[in-house]
Amino acid sequence: MSDPRAIVAGHGAFAEGMLSAIEQITGRSDVFLGVTNSDLSTRDVEQLMRKRIEASGAQVVFTDLPAGSCTMAARRIQRDRPDVSVVTGVNLAALLDFVFGSDAGAADAVQHAAKKGREALAVTGVPRGA
Repeated sequence: MSDPRAIVAGHGAFAEGMLSAIEQITGRSDVFLGVTNSDLSTRDVEQLMRKRIEASGAQVVFTDLPAGSCTMAARRIQRDRPDVSVVTGVNLAALLDFVFGSDAGAADAVQHAAKKGREALAVTGVPRGA
């Protein structure tokens, strides 16, 4: 097992669900620490995230929504810690790519993961009346 290299943060059980899926697929959920905003203010989320970043040395925060409280907290942390990258709108494909690319430098791994996450989005079929 390795030290966590990134935080996954979001609403409700978002992080827990993502980490569960990563564990089931790869057995490597140890790459991430989860953070939820449930019952926490944005300031509380920021404090929790700061503690987890400091304790783990994580340099990447993946969040669920671009304007959500977890993203706002992570961006405030970035002001003091420009070495921390924030990726918003994360999906499972991006996180899986990061797991397998996490041995590369953090900057390369996070850029590649974001690219894979974007590429994984697809629409099949067209709803009637569209």
